[in-house]
Amino acid sequence: MSGKKITLDRVEKTFKTRSGNVQALKEVTLDIEPSSFISVVGPSGCGKSTLMNLIAGLDKPTSGSILLNDTPMNGPQAGNAVVFQKDVLLEWRTVLGNILLPFDMHGITWFDRGGRGTNRDAALELLSMVGLEGFADKYPFELSGGMRQRVSICRALIQNPSLLMMDEPFGALDALTREQMMYDLLKLYNKFKFTVVFITHSIEEAVFLSDRVFVMSPRPGEVVRDISIGLPRPRSIDTRLDPQFMAHVQDIRGVFKSQGVLTEV
Repeated sequence: MSGKKITLDRVEKTFKTRSGNVQALKEVTLDIEPSSFISVVGPSGCGKSTLMNLIAGLDKPTSGSILLNDTPMNGPQAGNAVVFQKDVLLEWRTVLGNILLPFDMHGITWFDRGGRGTNRDAALELLSMVGLEGFADKYPFELSGGMRQRVSICRALIQNPSLLMMDEPFGALDALTREQMMYDLLKLYNKFKFTVVFITHSIEEAVFLSDRVFVMSPRPGEVVRDISIGLPRPRSIDTRLDPQFMAHVQDIRGVFKSQGVLTEV
C-alpha cells in the first residue's frame, strides 16, 4: 500500500474552556507528499498533538480543510494508524495477542481459509524486524519500556497502514533505547514506505528521521518554517556526523531562539 497524500489548507483549532476560548492552531497550511516522512517539532503546548489528532480524524478543525488523497477528512479512515507516547498495551494479552488486537476488534480471524496463520505470521515477522523474535508469548509486564513501545508500533503496522501517525512515541525512553528505536523505525519505513507524521520535541530526532521538518511557533501554533532535509537515505549512525545534519539542527535552533523559545544565559 502506497503512502497517503495530506493537504491542510488554513486549518485552525479553537477549544472552548470555562475561562474562555483557547486557540491551539492558527492557519496551518501543509502539503505532504505520499510516502514521505515528515516531523513536526515545536515547544510544549504549541498544538503539535492537536494537529496530529486532526489529521487522524480524531477531532475536527474549527475552520479550514484537511484532505487525504484529495478526499475531505470525515473522521478516522481505513489505512490510518496511530502510535501514542504511551504504549497502551492490554496487560492480560500476550505480545502476539496485543499486536493482533485490531483483527479481533473487527472480527477477522488470524488464519486464512487454508489454515495458514497469515496474520499471525505477519505479526511474527514484524517482531523479528524490531528485535523481539521469541517474545510473542510474553506479557507486557515482562517487557521493558522500549520493548513495549516496539510492540505498540507492530500493532499499528499489522494493519498495513498507508499513513502512520506517531505522537512523541519515544519521549519516555532512555537515550540509548530512543536511539535504537529511531533505527528500527527507519528500517520499517524503508521497507513499507507509508507516509509518516512524527510529532517530537527533539530537533536532532526530527532531522535524523525526516524528509521535511515543520517548525511550529508557540501557541497558537503556526508553521513558521518548512525545512527540506537533504540527507541521503538509508541513514545510519554516521549521518549524525554529516555537516549538513548539524547545519539543519542549528537552523532549527535558530528559529526557536528568534521566537524566544530557547534563551542563552
